[in-house]
Amino acid sequence: MSDYVVTVTCPSRRGIVAAIATFLAEHGCNITDSAQFDDPETGRFFMRVSFASETGAGLPALRDAFAAVAAEFGMAAEFFDGDERPNVLIMVSRFGHCLNDLLYRWRIGGLPVNICGVISNHMDYQKLVVNHDIPFHHVEVTKENKPQAEAQIMRIIERSDTDLVVLARYMQILSDEMCTKMSGRIINIHHSFLPSFKGANPYKQAYQRGVKLIGATAHYVTAVLDEGPIIEQDTVRVSHAQSPADYVSLGRDVESQVLARAVHAHINHRVFLNGSKTVVFPASPGGYASERMG
Repeated sequence: MSDYVVTVTCPSRRGIVAAIATFLAEHGCNITDSAQFDDPETGRFFMRVSFASETGAGLPALRDAFAAVAAEFGMAAEFFDGDERPNVLIMVSRFGHCLNDLLYRWRIGGLPVNICGVISNHMDYQKLVVNHDIPFHHVEVTKENKPQAEAQIMRIIERSDTDLVVLARYMQILSDEMCTKMSGRIINIHHSFLPSFKGANPYKQAYQRGVKLIGATAHYVTAVLDEGPIIEQDTVRVSHAQSPADYVSLGRDVESQVLARAVHAHINHRVFLNGSKTVVFPASPGGYASERMG
């Protein structure tokens, strides 16, 4: 059997779920997982369905046949092959905890993607990346060469047929043009102290203010810095007995976990843009192991 996913976004109205279920049944498909959300504020409906083709129906044929249903309900619908691995490009500067975590998950099959390259504005992680047989691209960024550097980055993205860019603590601001062109295809991670503690040493600032919760936020990148639609967040408690170094260590750990969960949700087509927010359907009861494991 072939395992597929269909995602649907459309204006809310009666009969959407029935139409999708009927279509799949009539085309010899069995639904294995389904999630839906009707947003009363926007009047939009979101649905994700995993299904198995029991008759050998191919994805192109199903996509073409579904066009009539999509037209009737004004749907934006996409079909995906559950066995296809998206091409992911990672960008990093000098903090390597998120990069190391993603590489480890990828190496053990916990993050089933094709890592088509790593871009960095420093050379710190060249050896690590090359030892994983992954292309490493050093693109130096200065105030003087920033447009040229970004043009080089876009050429790498296009030549590698990148589906998703992951900013694993990449400490450079992307241009509005790139953010617009790659809308919904760049995920960033940062600590959740913003906007309270900006600039250098945010964890030290948090320690000095007696913060009791350390968090991280993963979001899609937009032209508005660090304010894109949020995909995943988490927190960890700290106490007066812990040091600034403890804050940093705990913060890096939660950043790595949150980024990995956000990437996992994206590659499994569980994230839907809903204006300035997202709709994120949770993984099935089997957890990560039931989805796109290598």
